[in-house]
Amino acid sequence: MNQWTNFTKGFIKENPVFVLLLGMCPTLGVTTSAINGIGMGLATTFVLVMSNVIISLIKNFIPSSVRIPSFIVIIATFVTIVDLSMKAYIPDLHAQLGLFIPLIVVNCIVLGRAEAFASKNNVVSSLIDGLSMGLGFAFALGLLGAVREILGAGSVFDFKFINPEADGILVFVLAPGAFIALGYLIALINSLRKS
Repeated sequence: MNQWTNFTKGFIKENPVFVLLLGMCPTLGVTTSAINGIGMGLATTFVLVMSNVIISLIKNFIPSSVRIPSFIVIIATFVTIVDLSMKAYIPDLHAQLGLFIPLIVVNCIVLGRAEAFASKNNVVSSLIDGLSMGLGFAFALGLLGAVREILGAGSVFDFKFINPEADGILVFVLAPGAFIALGYLIALINSLRKS
């Protein structure tokens, strides 16, 4: 399998949100706007790429009896870097994402890619896999956030394109709107994949 195919699988064939249905907690929790979705997706991408690279480099030195705890420590290190960096440099986004940033440690996408891919492949392939899955996750969260923001507030990236006095459809700003929008997006993407 060539590297381009590896790179595109996170967007299309194995998209973590739309195909594999992984990482639903942040997907439903932070996608009230496009910027929140993209911010969470890029934070997760950084953690995925860096943890995949480090795990791929040291996989032969980790005893199998402590493999999973070792992976979690590596992942937690990069989550801490993301958390503190966002708090220092983009505090508004950090406040919006809140508890979901530290929860990247237990995101099944990150640990799953560490166990299923990085621990069995070389550094370059692991880097490409982390970048592919991370950007696919960011794309999915950004798209879901944009749909919810457009329907719920009549804006996207805080640019109001519907009458400023008009209200959006409130349900899309709330938790049930996340389920509704995600369900329709999954149905649309599945129909496009099959055609």
